[in-house]
Amino acid sequence: MIIVVQRVEKASVEINGEVYSRIGKGLLVFLGIEKGDSEKELDYLSKKIIDLRIFNDENDKMNLCVRDVGGDVLIISQFTLCTDDQKSGNRPSFFNAEVGEQAEYLYKKFIEKTKCYYEDDRVKSGIFAAMMKIELINDGPVTIILRKKYNENK
Repeated sequence: MIIVVQRVEKASVEINGEVYSRIGKGLLVFLGIEKGDSEKELDYLSKKIIDLRIFNDENDKMNLCVRDVGGDVLIISQFTLCTDDQKSGNRPSFFNAEVGEQAEYLYKKFIEKTKCYYEDDRVKSGIFAAMMKIELINDGPVTIILRKKYNENK
C-alpha cells in the first residue's frame, strides 16, 4: 500500500462535471493498493494518517494532527501510485496494482477504518475507478509518502 498525504487548505473531487466531495483545511489522501495488500496494512495506515502530526502548533512547529486542528480528510483511490520502477522504457506498468474487485474492497475498508479513527462526517471520498478531477490548494506545501507492507515479524 502506498499513500500520498497532502496537507491542504481545501480540496475537492469532481466527477462527470459535478463536485462529488469537498473539504476545507485537512488532508488529501491518495491511496494506491498493491497486489498482496491486506486489511492489516490499511488498519495501520488509516490510523497513521489521522495521527500524522503535520499541522503547525502555536510555535509554528509541525506538531498537530488533523484531529487537533478539526480538519477534514478526502480519500482518493489512485492505482497509478503502484507503478513499477521503469527499469526500461518510458511507459509505466501498473502490474503492481491490485485487481479491481479486491482493490475496491480494500479502498472502501480503508475509508471505513479512517472513519472509525476519526469523525465519520469529516472523512470524504471519491468513487473507485471513476475518472476524477482533483482540485486542491496545498498548504506549505507539505506532502508525505507512506508505505506499508505488513510484516508479521515487526
